[in-house]
Amino acid sequence: MSAMSVSSLPAFRNEPFTDFSRAENAEALRQALATVHGELGRSYELLIGGKNVQTGRTFASVNPAKPGQVVGVHAEADETEALAAVEAAQAAFATWGKTSVAERVELLLKASAKLRERHFEFCGWLTVEVGKNWAEADADVGECIDFLEFYAREALKLDAATTPIQYPGEKNMLRYVPLGVGAVIPPWNFPLAIMAGMTTAAIVTGNTVVLKPSPDAPTIAAKFVALMVEVGLPAGVVNLVQGGPEVGRAIVEHKQVRFIAFTGSKKVGLEIHERAAKTLPGQKFLRRTILELGGKDSIIVDADANLDDAVTGVVASAFGFNGQKCSACSRAIVADAIYDSFTEKLKAKVEALQSGPPEENFYVGPVINVVAQERVLNYIEVGQKEGQLLTGGTAIKTAEGGYYIAPTVFTEVKPDARLAQEEIFGPLLAVIRAKDFDDALEIANNTEYGLTGAIYTSSADKLERARREFHVGNLYLNRKCTGAMVGAHPFGGFNMSGTDSKAGGPDYLLLFTQAKSIAERL
Repeated sequence: MSAMSVSSLPAFRNEPFTDFSRAENAEALRQALATVHGELGRSYELLIGGKNVQTGRTFASVNPAKPGQVVGVHAEADETEALAAVEAAQAAFATWGKTSVAERVELLLKASAKLRERHFEFCGWLTVEVGKNWAEADADVGECIDFLEFYAREALKLDAATTPIQYPGEKNMLRYVPLGVGAVIPPWNFPLAIMAGMTTAAIVTGNTVVLKPSPDAPTIAAKFVALMVEVGLPAGVVNLVQGGPEVGRAIVEHKQVRFIAFTGSKKVGLEIHERAAKTLPGQKFLRRTILELGGKDSIIVDADANLDDAVTGVVASAFGFNGQKCSACSRAIVADAIYDSFTEKLKAKVEALQSGPPEENFYVGPVINVVAQERVLNYIEVGQKEGQLLTGGTAIKTAEGGYYIAPTVFTEVKPDARLAQEEIFGPLLAVIRAKDFDDALEIANNTEYGLTGAIYTSSADKLERARREFHVGNLYLNRKCTGAMVGAHPFGGFNMSGTDSKAGGPDYLLLFTQAKSIAERL
């Protein structure tokens, strides 16, 4: 195992998407959903120091398409369990931090292989617990596998790092050593890929983790941690605590926690950033934050764009997974010369989207919970005052009481309107009229965020200007602004979109390490 190197592994390749038009794949997913249904309502314990822990307090996760259907019943932690988890992680770090990189890499590769075997099963859990349709669930599982494979290889590269020069008369080394105990607080919208990506990046670099998933997606996290245990995760390396904000706060404020990896809202991320900056009595280090926050992402459609391609890209970016992506297009900035023809084509394309149960693979499913539904409906009321309703604008009633909202588009929205400035995180798109390309770029850069953006144009000069002047962490030219691929599109944003961590990129593991320079006189 000590001889493992990047060259001893196959070259990294992104996991292929599943073609569900093939009968055998569709049947495999239906069978996986049947298996998942057989496990609904199960009870899950915390995992602290390798031991299952019951607390006497529980909460349930439910299917957003059928809120009466309980997906899992989870032991709920409080401050006591949170502190115990940090202590367990600290104890495990004494051993895990000294293991070989090859041993840690082997763990990720075993987990990747096991996840491939259970690909459809995890798709089923994503469909039932957070309402992803088949393609969205498949992409989430595929991205998770990609993170495991990519970070395994990047850890080996980091272990082989050298100093830029060897100083005469010395042997010079550069070692990237782990930080210690970290808190990992992932979101519900990519509850497998982002949760596992942050967690495994931390442990493959030698850290130990206290993992606090979103209360909206606890079962998926529990299933993944169980998979990690199955392939040999040592006790205490990942400690699973479930619960609400108070649990996260207890972890973040613990003086032994050296870093916090968080993906979620700007509000919570700023609170974590502020709390992490405060030095606690007995604390001997500066805590590090790795933050992926919100977005208010724009697609510019220039007058010389291929209109059909642009409409297709905007619709996919705005309404894929019901707009519940930090990368989702929530603003289409359209040149005045083509505005009317664009909105006409947009209306037809959006109204062709079909809403229904994710398990039956409808394109449009529910939003995550009743709070999200009410938030989006409130923004629709705001939109009635700030723009013109093109299509949608209502909740969709179902017999199961799912949290559905019709894909909604408002036109003639002003660049400084609330619909154009505030993150909505739902199936609502604002279409803004731009006088010309200069105006479009100015509008695109006028929010406090800077996560993703895209532009459709046939002009090489305008594409080059976008490369220079469109201020986002992930810019896409003549394609949609969602669907970042591990390795190809390192992901992270500017400004209030976070610390530009570039998950899935060559710099990401550096955030979980500290560089130690060693010079030996010869």
